Amino acid sequence: MLIMISTRIAILISGRGSNMTALADAVESNRIPNAEVSIVISDKADAAGLKLAHARGIETLVCERKGRKREEHEAGIIAKLQEREIGLVCLAGYMRLLSPCFIQAFTGRILNIHPSLLPSFPGLDAQRQALDHGVKFSGCTVHFVDDTLDGGPIIAQRVVPVFEDDTEQTLANRILAEEHDVYAEAVALVVSGDYEIVGRQVKQRAKAIK
Repeated sequence: MLIMISTRIAILISGRGSNMTALADAVESNRIPNAEVSIVISDKADAAGLKLAHARGIETLVCERKGRKREEHEAGIIAKLQEREIGLVCLAGYMRLLSPCFIQAFTGRILNIHPSLLPSFPGLDAQRQALDHGVKFSGCTVHFVDDTLDGGPIIAQRVVPVFEDDTEQTLANRILAEEHDVYAEAVALVVSGDYEIVGRQVKQRAKAIK
């Protein structure tokens, strides 16, 4: 009998944790098969997402920087992840850039979601950038994390229209609704292993016909 081993997922947050809860719910409902959310880590003790994770019975941990250098701060997080044999790290509103040491420790196993259609509008204030440029469509992108700013290989994207009367908040709200769905879709693909990275392209492997 084939025994499937669950992928242990860690989610890093800094705030409300809406994408974190969406991922946890997707795991619970089996939209992300063969996976478990093992821990939620925040760099802020007052992050609202910590209470939401705790309410779902997920282990939580606060790792504040408190004046420490980035590498020193991340070394503690890396140790906690390795202790728990984490197979996949999902950034969900984690507002710190990861150091090369962190990325090297989990190469090809860190995902992020960004509120724009990358490579357009990386970094902060993506919705403001979209409005300032007058684009007619925006959206969100799930990508692998590498040592570039929001520049890793793209796994999945969703498109939303930009309306003339949009504000940053109304556009952000419309994008967020898509983020919750597409992040789960992308994580499920990565957990399944049914993909390959060719150059900068993430391609789903064709399933064999039985």
